[in-house]
Amino acid sequence: MRTRFGSSLTAAFALVVAFAAPASAATLANWQMNEGPNATVMVDKSGHVNGSIGSDVVTGFTFDGATGYHWPFTSPTQPPAKPGRIVTASSSTLNPGSGAYTVGLRYRTTKHFGNIIQKGQAGSSGGYFKIENPNGKLTCVFRGVNSSGNFVRKQVESGVLSDGKWHLAHCSRTATALTLVVDGKVVDTAHGSTGHIENNRPISIGGKLNCDQITTTCDYFTGDIDYVTIKN
Repeated sequence: MRTRFGSSLTAAFALVVAFAAPASAATLANWQMNEGPNATVMVDKSGHVNGSIGSDVVTGFTFDGATGYHWPFTSPTQPPAKPGRIVTASSSTLNPGSGAYTVGLRYRTTKHFGNIIQKGQAGSSGGYFKIENPNGKLTCVFRGVNSSGNFVRKQVESGVLSDGKWHLAHCSRTATALTLVVDGKVVDTAHGSTGHIENNRPISIGGKLNCDQITTTCDYFTGDIDYVTIKN
């Protein structure tokens, strides 16, 4: 079951308090993406998991007084594959497991497609999560394994956000719901479990890692990301 919200500011604020990550949540990763030009290491300010920056990602990119990463336009689906567009971070601590898990990011784009961040992908043993941008709508998917060994999947999405403006988003998974908060308002909630998610794939930012643009599209992201955080 899914519930959409968008009425009064008071109601939206109350829902953010109810569904956003609790203040006591532990930080698994805090990638501020403030490295200078030609950086190769994405530094985790929490000191846990540094990442590797692909050679085609523009670092030290300044916009509106902030510094972040820029992904120039490329086709998300046409060959050849361009692994240099991907930022990766690998650690078993980044698996969502079965507990609370929140991914936060500040991003902007004018395109209507592209995978922004994910751990695993369709066909991954142990399930996956991803935040993507189909039709310009920020979409968050968690697909895990339940106690019966079957996959269960929940999805939440926003309205169209591919307007070139900055948007702050948090996708939060609990044992009973998946909730998407955009710019301080709860925009969608899917009730129910998403199961246990644990795979040996790295976090990938900017598109899929395991793809060839022939049998599996890479779904490359075009736009800017200011920061990404993960909490549980």
